[in-house]
Amino acid sequence: MFERIGKNQMPEKMKMSDLFGPHNTLILYSFMYGPDRELPCPGCTHLLDGLDGAARHVSQRAAMYVVAKSPISRLVAWAHGRGWNHLSLLSTAGNSYDADYFGDTSKLPKGLRAQHGVPNDENWDETMFNVFTKNDATVRHFWGSELRYAQTAPNQHHRAGDLVEPLWGLLDMTLEGRGDFFPKVKYD
Repeated sequence: MFERIGKNQMPEKMKMSDLFGPHNTLILYSFMYGPDRELPCPGCTHLLDGLDGAARHVSQRAAMYVVAKSPISRLVAWAHGRGWNHLSLLSTAGNSYDADYFGDTSKLPKGLRAQHGVPNDENWDETMFNVFTKNDATVRHFWGSELRYAQTAPNQHHRAGDLVEPLWGLLDMTLEGRGDFFPKVKYD
């Protein structure tokens, strides 16, 4: 079960099949802001800064949620502080979604754990897009941004979210490109 803030501003539990609403497509983004993190991932944060405006348009064609293991109240507080007015948030605390769909490292095969430097006795949250379809009562996984787990080119950040990442797209149009820039959660 996923948890969200309902219309009465109280947490409510929902099954995945209920997340689709009137749509047959569901997009879930795994936000690296689990309960062990003091602050969320800066890369996830800037990606969601850019997606907030697009979310109201996406919702005309597909259901879209941002998911993380933190309690829903913590996610909502962070979103409010960032000015995210259009993103829908879900807590995955207490369910296996993140492990099942690679939003954390707990089910990574040994080879991928070694490739990404994940010690065998540690796990952490990961960024991941997953798309699901629903036909009648059947929910199927349609697409995932597994490029997150592909070998990265030397001196490059991974490119898993580039399809929807406005910052990287804009910087890639410049003469200097991305360089070694990586966004921060806060700037002076």
